Amino acid sequence: MERREFIALLGGAAATWPLAARAQNDGRIARVGWIGPSLDRPAMRLTYPLFLADLRKLGFVEGRNLAIEFRPVDQGAQRAYAGAKELVAWKADVLVAFGPELALKAAAAASPSIPIVMGAFNFDPIANGYVQSLSRPGGNVTGIISRWLELVSKQIELLQEAFPGRNRLGVLWDALSVDQFTAAKREAHTRKLVLRSLKLENPPYDFAAAFRTLAQDGVQLVLLLSSPLFSRQNAKIAALAIEHRLPTMFIAKHYVEAGGLMYYGADFAPLLRRIASFVAKILRGVKPADLPVEQAAQFEFVVNLKTAKAMGIALPTSILLRADEVIE
Repeated sequence: MERREFIALLGGAAATWPLAARAQNDGRIARVGWIGPSLDRPAMRLTYPLFLADLRKLGFVEGRNLAIEFRPVDQGAQRAYAGAKELVAWKADVLVAFGPELALKAAAAASPSIPIVMGAFNFDPIANGYVQSLSRPGGNVTGIISRWLELVSKQIELLQEAFPGRNRLGVLWDALSVDQFTAAKREAHTRKLVLRSLKLENPPYDFAAAFRTLAQDGVQLVLLLSSPLFSRQNAKIAALAIEHRLPTMFIAKHYVEAGGLMYYGADFAPLLRRIASFVAKILRGVKPADLPVEQAAQFEFVVNLKTAKAMGIALPTSILLRADEVIE
């Protein structure tokens, strides 16, 4: 199903919600279906437990009055769509669509009536027709926007500030980060950077070949965009950047903790906690259309000084002062 084909379905769905609020009163188990990156991905290992912990604080305890079924979004579109349909057949009370647009697209295609809580990372759910606006979602979808499309501008700005004499930017992306790449391409043009686009295909991706290609093409800076198909190789990607002495900007903290040079982005922890809050409210009977969409408000800039030394580069004092954390 294309982005806008289901908009009419979304608009009329809000009046037909099953009131899962009764789950706590009649002993019934509330059912949450989660569609997102596999739980063994670095970011998910760190943050998914926060989602469960906050649900417990809000009165929903797995094994007591809550059941959660998980379906991966990083095993291809066919598996994602099939997984979403399985969650509908399981009679989920609410679906969580977390990560790339494919998660939300699969959830929306599976049912026009089940409430959906999104954690939208590298796409714009308003521009793509999933919600009408932040204040008035207008259908069965609400949740959190990470604002990563906006953050691309800041990421490139920080790269330029750290390395003002370099103007050849390589961008690594894939089919799950196409909207983010469009934003990066626009920002590179605005800043008069020479852009080398390298789209990765046929996972598992060959990052060794990708970095060789960037180095051979004379790339001086690298921006790695957001894809769940990248994160499992975070340590390898960080090592390749060091090997080729290519200063790289990452989109999640776990890359820098694995040896990447720098990261600027939304803090995952508050996002997962807010998603838990949305889910709990819907399980108590609140309609998604009555829950305004929220945007990430907490961001962090982390620099790995140890990696800079390994690459033989010196970072400007201005960059170190702007960092929320410096790994030494």
